[in-house]
Amino acid sequence: MAEHAMAHFHNGVGASEVRVAVKEFMCVGAPPPFDHPHIFIDLGADGDRVCGYCSTRFVYDPTLPGVCLPAECLWDGASAAA
Repeated sequence: MAEHAMAHFHNGVGASEVRVAVKEFMCVGAPPPFDHPHIFIDLGADGDRVCGYCSTRFVYDPTLPGVCLPAECLWDGASAAA
């Protein structure tokens, strides 16, 4: 079974913005145990939202070579299982 059906992002690196290649995802704030409630964010038509918990700005960018930039902001849940 997959860990997540939807991408989860964090901003533990302190980036001024996180560029993402998806429009719907979960923000976890920072890697556990410092995470906030995992909330659903939909970037909608304008492709730009700020998380109400951690104030991370997410910007939709379909030209990214990966899922997000900085790449370290993709949370895979592996560290939470340890």
